[in-house]
Amino acid sequence: MSKSRLFTRKLDLRNGAVELVHGAGGKASAQLFEELFRPAFSNPALDAGDDAAQLAGGARLVVATDGHVVSPLFFPGGDIGCLAVHGTVNDVAMGGGVPNHLTAGFILEEGFSLSDLKRIVDSMAEAARMAGVTVVAGDTKVVERGKGDGVFITTTGIGTLHPDLATPPAAHRARPGDCILVSGPIGEHGVTILAAREELPLSAPIRSDTAALHGLVAGLIAAVPGIRTLRDPTRGGLATAINEICRSSGTGALLKEAAMPIRRPVEAACEILGVDPLYLANEGKLIAITAAEDAAIALAAMKRHPLGEEAAIIGEIVSDPDGFVQMETPMGGRRMVDWLVGDPLPRIC
Repeated sequence: MSKSRLFTRKLDLRNGAVELVHGAGGKASAQLFEELFRPAFSNPALDAGDDAAQLAGGARLVVATDGHVVSPLFFPGGDIGCLAVHGTVNDVAMGGGVPNHLTAGFILEEGFSLSDLKRIVDSMAEAARMAGVTVVAGDTKVVERGKGDGVFITTTGIGTLHPDLATPPAAHRARPGDCILVSGPIGEHGVTILAAREELPLSAPIRSDTAALHGLVAGLIAAVPGIRTLRDPTRGGLATAINEICRSSGTGALLKEAAMPIRRPVEAACEILGVDPLYLANEGKLIAITAAEDAAIALAAMKRHPLGEEAAIIGEIVSDPDGFVQMETPMGGRRMVDWLVGDPLPRIC
């Protein structure tokens, strides 16, 4: 899909202002990148548009960075500390990297509880230990009371390209006829944050799926070294991630609603809240795109890992110069699955 088709009008870089929607991971985020950040910093690694960059050189480094502003700071299944580790480890893994090291930057608000800060740091340390990465550098800044929101964390991940990969996975490598897989049920993190923020009584407990995915990725790459694309559907959810892949690869996609894994409590909560699980953030799921002949092998490899036991093939990449993503309904009809527009849930990660 061309940029002109995606964006109906240009950013007003003289008189416009940043809005919450620019951080939602959807159409407005893409426009901010295309019209402001990309022209300023353009280079081959950045222009690829993936969450991690593969850097040239003997070590074949994979680098990713991520900012974490989730609210609330503590939620069922996790907190901003483990999320800061998992999010960046996963971005490195989606670039085909084996994560080794992290750096961490903290912006703290004056008056923030030291006991809560220790709880967050301890959670980060445990998540890093479990993921097998070391935090090797960092920075701390403190802003005046009322000028922040407790704590924001930025992490950068450094890894090396998986040795079994001849070509790193990337969004632009998707091809018509390829199969689209997801590693498990979607929408859990988004519903968890929304319920915790609004103190909503849910009939069944739902927990964030936040997890480090590099072990799952390693098994997947070992089984299918020629895997085309990997992406973790965080901000903007699965729908936006698929749209991003199609835009980068000049293709379209046909998803199958009946194959989409969604737990019933998440589905019920979404019905009550009026949100679509396709657009909700996930922090422990991945999308994989493989050649059709490799799909069954990839699915079996996912299912052998604890984080991929409920993996499913959810559709295919199709030839479409307009880059449209469509959903086939159980009744045989089709509906459009567009980019996320607006920001139904800010501060999600």
